[in-house]
Amino acid sequence: MKKELNLMITPAEFPVPLIILPETDSTNNYLTQLCNEQQSAVREFTTVIAERQTAGKGQRGNSWESEDCRNITFSFVLYPTFIEARRQFILSQIVSLSIKEELDQWTEGISIKWPNDIYWNEKKICGILIENDLSGHHIGRSISGIGVNINQDVFRSNAPNPISLKQITGKDHDRYLILANIMKRVKEYYTLLQADTSNNAADIITERYVRSLFRRNGFHRYADADGEFLACLLRVEPDGRFILKDQTGKERGYLFKEVQYLL
Repeated sequence: MKKELNLMITPAEFPVPLIILPETDSTNNYLTQLCNEQQSAVREFTTVIAERQTAGKGQRGNSWESEDCRNITFSFVLYPTFIEARRQFILSQIVSLSIKEELDQWTEGISIKWPNDIYWNEKKICGILIENDLSGHHIGRSISGIGVNINQDVFRSNAPNPISLKQITGKDHDRYLILANIMKRVKEYYTLLQADTSNNAADIITERYVRSLFRRNGFHRYADADGEFLACLLRVEPDGRFILKDQTGKERGYLFKEVQYLL
């Protein structure tokens, strides 16, 4: 069931500290510089949103297309010193689940394309870039940069399959309401994980993440350094390793950028 848009949210009502920028090159760059300059003065969950982003970062060094004042391009900071570096993928799961579950409130067909793209059917509605700074064997600081296509009508870049929530639903949406709800979900998952000492919370998050994955069932086309193959998803390891089983029954494990979905 889709929600009707019947309320607005103001920055004063926002669930986390919010900085609104008319323009910046990249919200990740801005927030990183702010944290470096002010250090402990930047509170956890501080969120920076730009109405115009001139050099948004995507995965693999790609740029992120976003029409001015139509989408949400934002970054937020965490200080997850309780998470070991080898388990940093849990942050990617939290962020992608929070976005997926919020978009689920507005339409059907949302999934997470491993490791953390958000898809509507076979089209990309959101991209995520997480930059972690390590402190010894733990994560000292984590900045997540996110672009969610909300109200854009036309995409002009050469990206192969973008789509917006407006294109799916046929109507405009309150961007700040959606952003606030995403951050509420991030905060809930993160607090749950932080308070847990038995790894039950991590197991719950991973289970939900795997259930939400793009092409969760059946055999699909992939490609790696050796060429194209058909495989089904078996599991995702705590370090983020993507485990597939090909048609011969062989298990294949991949880290990010080592395997490609063929759409």
